[in-house]
Amino acid sequence: MKKLLLATIFCFSSLFAVAQSGYEITINLKNAPDTLAYLTFYQFDKTLIKDTCTNIKNGKIVFKGKGKLDKGIYSLVSQAKGIYFDFFVDDNTQNLELKTEASQNIGKELTALNSPLENDFFSYVQYINQQNKDFQAYKQTLTLATKKDTLALNNKQKEIENKINDFEEKFIADHKGTYIADVMNLKVEKLLKDIPKASNGRPDSIQVFKYYKKHFWDNVDFKDDGTIRNPFFNNKIKRYFESIVVMHPDSVAVEIDKIMDKTKPGTLTYKLLLAHFTYKYETSKIMGFDKVFVHMSDKYFKTGKANGIYEDNDIVQKITKRADKLKPLLVGATAQDLFMTKAEDFPKLKAMGFEDAKNSEEMTNVFYKNVDQVNKMFVKLSEVKAEYTVLVFWDVDCGHCQKEIPILLEQYNDLLKEKKDVKVYSVYMQHEVDKYLKYIAEHKLPWINVYDGAHYNNAIEKYDVYSTPVIYILDRNKVIKAKRIDANQLKNMIKAIDYETKNGK
Repeated sequence: MKKLLLATIFCFSSLFAVAQSGYEITINLKNAPDTLAYLTFYQFDKTLIKDTCTNIKNGKIVFKGKGKLDKGIYSLVSQAKGIYFDFFVDDNTQNLELKTEASQNIGKELTALNSPLENDFFSYVQYINQQNKDFQAYKQTLTLATKKDTLALNNKQKEIENKINDFEEKFIADHKGTYIADVMNLKVEKLLKDIPKASNGRPDSIQVFKYYKKHFWDNVDFKDDGTIRNPFFNNKIKRYFESIVVMHPDSVAVEIDKIMDKTKPGTLTYKLLLAHFTYKYETSKIMGFDKVFVHMSDKYFKTGKANGIYEDNDIVQKITKRADKLKPLLVGATAQDLFMTKAEDFPKLKAMGFEDAKNSEEMTNVFYKNVDQVNKMFVKLSEVKAEYTVLVFWDVDCGHCQKEIPILLEQYNDLLKEKKDVKVYSVYMQHEVDKYLKYIAEHKLPWINVYDGAHYNNAIEKYDVYSTPVIYILDRNKVIKAKRIDANQLKNMIKAIDYETKNGK
């Protein structure tokens, strides 16, 4: 239905160039209720203000400046921050004079007095709007109560979409080499027309998809910053990476590199795309996709290719530092080892004098005095023997932990009933071990319950524990298979890992 829902008026550039160093956009807006108006422009996923007219007289709005306007799509925005209409400016179109009226007929009345090309586009918009009206009018004649009505509506939709496709293709061909054609090229889908048949005699959907992906970026100039200053580019990028690219971090990283290779380093498009991909996958909620963020750091930030992207150069260092912390925690990496004290042995350690030691020297003396006994009180994560090890960092007093740990225990017990070889390496993150022992006893936690009394492991930094609980799933070789899951996901996650392992995925 995308073809039928074009509601915004887009106005595009002029064939006539005016030799000048600045710009002047004059808009005669009949019946304008405003005393001020804004000139805004699209920039990737944002809309920014370029100029403000504070002296509107009889509907005459003038935006004027000494520097040239960057090539892109601009909007006339009302005092109430609503968009009246869009138009475009390129290197040859810095003087424009437009007229229309502030009414429901704003699209029909919109005219460029000195730009035939913009008028061509206004005609295009009017055509799309008329097709939309025709479809809605036809829809009103049907009750949609029968399959016949639904079929008729679907056929009408296809008919109109085909007419629009043909019209748009001709429009782009007729205006080839202009910015208006470049912008419309971003909007128009590249679809396979002569669809081959699959072995079952039906249309070959695989070939349709392959063609669509292969031609998705046809005629898109990533080296031209005008490409990123329009309302279509952001949605096209989003659609490509969320609907077309295989949802796997390795596939996403490859496609990002292909896109970045099409850009020109130092351009606005290069900077915004690099920043966009980095932030998107640093903050991704999809497990495993922080691997893409690490890839961005390794390939672009550590190699100097991200210099100048941010006004604050410290951001580059912060990104590389963050990526380096996440790298050993990626799904597929071997878990960093932990050497923790068994909680059940805390009373023995206390009796040895560890709690009374006033400094590191006294603690060292106590350790070596009891070294043989103490060494038996430690459990290494790497030495846990199980098909799956659940590594959980938590705190007795943490409100969220109080909800999650009982659920984790229930899931763990269910897995044991299903004969799953699972052990839990439970790490207490605070210092009040008596509280920990009390909780273990009251809730009968049958786990490997440990704590880091001497802060030898630096688990907070090592495992990026900025909140609790944090749950990892490790396989028999202590390879990270899942991380930062909710407790109620444990059973299904292990079953999914089992399935992938057995089926070689």
